[in-house]
Amino acid sequence: MPKRSAGILPFRDGTGRLEVLLVHPGGPFWAAKDDGAWSIPKGEIDEGEDALAAAARELEEETGLAIQGELIPLGSLRQPGGKTVVAWAMRADLDPSSLKSGTFVLEWPRGSGRRAEFPEIDRAAWWPLPEAERKILRGQVPFLHTLARIVETPGNSLGT
Repeated sequence: MPKRSAGILPFRDGTGRLEVLLVHPGGPFWAAKDDGAWSIPKGEIDEGEDALAAAARELEEETGLAIQGELIPLGSLRQPGGKTVVAWAMRADLDPSSLKSGTFVLEWPRGSGRRAEFPEIDRAAWWPLPEAERKILRGQVPFLHTLARIVETPGNSLGT
């Protein structure tokens, strides 16, 4: 069965432009990657788990942030590797330096027999949409477009 992930994309628009909070994956494989490596805070949906429950769990594990307020469905996308990601957006304004990430253990260097602990995310940052489109994984770009359409629709309850 294809893997499924769920996530929540924090956004803010108090600076006069829409910005999203993206996270950079931790660990040695991603250390030197930047453009096209960032992601919405997300993770795998456990067997039998509700997608929204998984998204909330992953948001807290990766950032230390709990769901606050209204969640905006962004839909689901099949990623280039075959995984499906379902996402929501949430208005939030927080300091990325205050985020607390969970960790994972990996044999490193590969084949060495040594195990090392790494943060699930090594950093987070707010990005205006044009920069976010460059930073985020290619398969997640449509989530940004969906959020922009929802937030920028005249008369909706999300606009500034």
